[in-house]
Amino acid sequence: MSEAVLSRPAVARVRAALEAAGVAGEIRVLADSTRTAIDAAAALGVTVGQIASSIVFRTAEGKPVLVITSGAHRVDADLVAATLDQTTLERVDADYVKAVSGFSIGGVSPLGWADGAEPIVLIDEDLAHYDVIWAAAGHPHAVFATTFDELRVAAEARVATVARAGA
Repeated sequence: MSEAVLSRPAVARVRAALEAAGVAGEIRVLADSTRTAIDAAAALGVTVGQIASSIVFRTAEGKPVLVITSGAHRVDADLVAATLDQTTLERVDADYVKAVSGFSIGGVSPLGWADGAEPIVLIDEDLAHYDVIWAAAGHPHAVFATTFDELRVAAEARVATVARAGA
């Protein structure tokens, strides 16, 4: 399974983006799915907070928004909208996510988006509390390790509060 996952075009895009950004973490293929932050944390033997989940929204003007959040959080769309000086953010479906990112739900990577995709990117400030964080690498069984600063720079992300306390 490992070789089949690593040869997928979406995973290859992530690998190229990692190399281009100088991110040291290699893509790791897991036997268990990482479709949810809880699944990923269990498969990796880490806390759910260490999982950098990629959540996609759309502004009213149609611009994609990528929120890289701690798996321990549920993104507060109203809070994120206010951060971006938007009145609202639209929730999107799997077809939109695939069209703008080139990734299927469960494998959406913060790096290696489809050509021409230029999302607004925010990264959850709480991810900075971890020495190592894990993000999807273009497939539900593929992940890579990184640090908060490394991912923030590689994704050209703005640090933000993306969830309300206790969420």
